[in-house]
Amino acid sequence: MPNIGPFENYPDRYEEWFERNRFAYLSELEAVKRLLPKGRGVEIGVGSGRFSQPLGIKLGVEPSRKMAELARKKGIEVVKGTAEDLPFRDGEFDFALMVTTICFLDDVETAFREVYRILKPGGSVIIGFIDKNGPIGKLYQDRKKENVFYMMTTFYSVGELLSLLEKSGFKDFSLMQTIFQGPGEIDDIEPVKKGYGEGSFVVIKGLKPLDGKKLRCAGKWGVDET
Repeated sequence: MPNIGPFENYPDRYEEWFERNRFAYLSELEAVKRLLPKGRGVEIGVGSGRFSQPLGIKLGVEPSRKMAELARKKGIEVVKGTAEDLPFRDGEFDFALMVTTICFLDDVETAFREVYRILKPGGSVIIGFIDKNGPIGKLYQDRKKENVFYMMTTFYSVGELLSLLEKSGFKDFSLMQTIFQGPGEIDDIEPVKKGYGEGSFVVIKGLKPLDGKKLRCAGKWGVDET
């Protein structure tokens, strides 16, 4: 079962982070925009709708009742569910977005298989997350016990997520990065750059092959940074 306790107990604290760190949030939003395709999409782990609303995504999945209430107030249709057991038909969406959701999941590999299932052939998965090897990722890991939201989380590196995505059948990866300072030091929207390794917030886009078949063996990551 997902650990929704902090989101049920501290919804106001969750929302306050976005207000207090407005430029960090806007920087993350811009990085996601760079890789977001057109078409029918869904945000998995929609939270309070902070990303879906400005990105024009009308549908989200969320296990927390309090978070779903906040998202609905922003005009988003929210379905109760988890990333590991999505309540949708096969091949239903052009893209699926997950932003700062990965670290809260019980089983990332199962979640990626579910995302693969609900995407149309040629569809895209877009993952926005804090790289555990980045400065902020390391800080959050050091201070996990001090943060009600991150106490029970597992942070991932870019390499770990690329490997799991590829294992689930995705390929042709593109990456963007942003947040090159601490959130409290940011007084304007941060640059968005291709690739990873410098920024603390990374966005990965992977494609479901047009034939819908999973790769039979894992090889080198086909990272497209053009």
